[in-house]
Amino acid sequence: MTDARLQFLGAAGTVTGSRFLVRSRSATVLVDAGLFQGLRAARRSNWEPFPVAPNTIDAVVLTHAHIDHSGWLPRLVREGFSGTIYATRETVELCDILLRDSAHIHEEQARFANERGFSKHNPALPLYTADDAEATLPLFMPAPFNEQFTVAEGIVATLVPAGHILGSASVHLDIDNGEHTLLVSGDLGRGDHPLIPGPLPAPAARTVLIESTYGDGLHGTSERDDEALAEAISSAARRGGSVLIPAFAVDRTETILLVLQRLMTDGRIPRIPVFADSPMALSVLDVYRAALSRGEAAVVHSTDVDFDPGGGLRSCRTVAESMAISDHVGPSIVISASGMASGGRVLHHLKRMLPDPRNVVILCGFQAAGTRGRSLQDGADHVRMFGLEVAVRADVVQLDSMSVHADADDLVAWIDRLPTPPEHVHVVHGEPDASRALAQRLQRQLGVDASVPAQFDEVDLGAPALSQPDVR
Repeated sequence: MTDARLQFLGAAGTVTGSRFLVRSRSATVLVDAGLFQGLRAARRSNWEPFPVAPNTIDAVVLTHAHIDHSGWLPRLVREGFSGTIYATRETVELCDILLRDSAHIHEEQARFANERGFSKHNPALPLYTADDAEATLPLFMPAPFNEQFTVAEGIVATLVPAGHILGSASVHLDIDNGEHTLLVSGDLGRGDHPLIPGPLPAPAARTVLIESTYGDGLHGTSERDDEALAEAISSAARRGGSVLIPAFAVDRTETILLVLQRLMTDGRIPRIPVFADSPMALSVLDVYRAALSRGEAAVVHSTDVDFDPGGGLRSCRTVAESMAISDHVGPSIVISASGMASGGRVLHHLKRMLPDPRNVVILCGFQAAGTRGRSLQDGADHVRMFGLEVAVRADVVQLDSMSVHADADDLVAWIDRLPTPPEHVHVVHGEPDASRALAQRLQRQLGVDASVPAQFDEVDLGAPALSQPDVR
């Protein structure tokens, strides 16, 4: 083996499953340990044995708490990892919530499959359990923004604010006293988040990994999407219907509450009840409130925030409170996880609300291929859930500006702001067309050597980038 190598074990040719393995002369470090989501073939990857014995990995460094970046950690621990997991304080706090919830979901899905008998496996088993999640949490070690710290022998990390969600970071690794440098963008924000500062300039690195979730797209303006959101909610209310917003528990629920608050205050939508139906989102909201109270400039740029639109927020933590939403008479807004309608309480609301043409479902973020959210975005007239085909008669509205992912212009600008141009850029964390488009643009516009790696590709951090003749 050469001095330092990088292997793509996820988020290569797909958006999810972020896992990047770095092996130097003296240490092995994994950047992110995320779940694959979306298409069944991708989800099956979560069950495959890890290509490297987990007990040989010295440490994990997380970019942020989203499950496609952190959600495979309990399985990694189950299979033998016992090293330290480094992340920002806020990421540690969020993972404490998300990993417990993820384990509960896996256990519930296995239980439900066994009860209904629709699994091909007998018995159906969870990917990991609550015990696995509890064994993972003590391994976390909070690390500050913008300060160097040693993660393993010969590998020094720096976490730079990425502006995506609370605590999100880009990871810079200095390997063997600067002999090799690697910068992993993680998920980058747009710079217009109402609470979180935009991405800060990152240190230079010879090799850069950049996400490409929207590598071939540009976001609409928030003003245009505010108008579309206001019209969708007002129209549903006028005809006696309700609005369902599938939303990620981390960050998306919080930003939606702030937008609804603004629209109600301005009189652009009626003051109707808002149900926040996600115990995890409500717990995350507490983490956001705590961060706001601390007021650290690298973490939040606003402290005067009220997450209670119109004074009508109704928090639904228990199953009984969730079920009672269906008894509400009159228009309402329901915000419920998950954001891609891939699981969680939102499925019960979709089953109830989709067949009614008075209702509106609002999609306000990226919908991965193979998810119900993507099917709705693509105009499906039926979606499958709980073993049933559910008719889609409700209006479906897609909003782009609420995405907390950088678009193509933002991604190019982030690379262009690096102190010195990187020698190699590997475009990851995107669907194939988006990744190729970004690689082509980086080559054409900035003149950098950009490639699109495939799953399990391995590169020498001191050698030229992967040959990609189809990119040019």
